Amino acid sequence: MPILEILDYAGVAVFAATGALSASRKQLDIIGYLFLASVTGIGGGTMRDVVLGATPVFWVTNPTYLLVCVTVAVVLFFTAHLFDSRYRVLVWLDAIGLSAYSVMGAAKGYAATGSATVALVTGMLTATFGGVLRDMLAGEPSVLLRPEIYVTAALVGAGAFVLASVAGLPLVATSTLGVIAAFVVRGGALKFGWTLPTGKALPGRDPDDVM
Repeated sequence: MPILEILDYAGVAVFAATGALSASRKQLDIIGYLFLASVTGIGGGTMRDVVLGATPVFWVTNPTYLLVCVTVAVVLFFTAHLFDSRYRVLVWLDAIGLSAYSVMGAAKGYAATGSATVALVTGMLTATFGGVLRDMLAGEPSVLLRPEIYVTAALVGAGAFVLASVAGLPLVATSTLGVIAAFVVRGGALKFGWTLPTGKALPGRDPDDVM
């Protein structure tokens, strides 16, 4: 199986697992597990394909991706309660999924357009959009609003892949380098609390005070 196909299935499976764990944290029924796992697993890839005009999107042309989401959801429906800290497992699985999907998204964008800029955007969208949907639907604080680095890790992974591709390295090397780069940045953010500098603007005022 080609390395990019492996990353694609891995990204879907891992993100589906984070969706199922969110359903477990909210004590949803099996339908809730299936819904959150599927939306999270295929959400980023769907956005990528829509942006690139690659329709029908990937899971329509190959329903195996949906079966992966369903399988992960069912397994975790019966086993999620065994984890001591579902949230800790969730965020680290999310880091793995982000790393794989940042490279997969960048590879598809680069292959479709030959543009490094487009590849960075599709890598970032593929790696983060599913997690954003998951948190929004599960009523969790959005990953985009947490202080530690998230989107930047996806950009680093996509950027490492694109630079290595431009340098002429083989696909296995470029993919591995991109995944490692993204995971180091995201893992470091989770482990050590790495953040980017924030703006120094005054806090927002109550709308009633402005009227």
